[in-house]
Amino acid sequence: MSMLQPRRGAHGAYRLSPMREFEDVYDHLGRLMSAALGETAMSAMAELPWSPLGDISETEDSYIIDIDLPGVAKDQINVELNERELSVTGEMTEKERGRRHHRTRHTGRFEYRVILPGEVDTQGVSAQLDDGVLMITAPKAAAAKPRHVEISSG
Repeated sequence: MSMLQPRRGAHGAYRLSPMREFEDVYDHLGRLMSAALGETAMSAMAELPWSPLGDISETEDSYIIDIDLPGVAKDQINVELNERELSVTGEMTEKERGRRHHRTRHTGRFEYRVILPGEVDTQGVSAQLDDGVLMITAPKAAAAKPRHVEISSG
């Protein structure tokens, strides 16, 4: 696999971010479609939820999911776990602050879905929102936890 090469921009070199590149292509495509189809078609597409960025990590006894939700209050977020499928939905409202000159932040309905790598104890799942990051801790089910096997001499 090849390494991502640094790009040169107005502010010097920076690392290429695949997710950021896809978002840029998506935004550019949206502007092209708006120009071609008009605002009526685009307003219908704007109702589709967007997906926040998130990371999944694993410890010996749980899966930890961190999802970036800056500016979202905990009462605007719904977390559900159905077997191994985690679903985080909600809505990020837009703040009115006079005339806008530039916009790159998402607003509206969001949806983050992921299938966790192993079985989870659904009763022990917890979620905490701190500094705009939702951290969900999903303990592994007893059957999914690694077990050390002693070797006997024969």
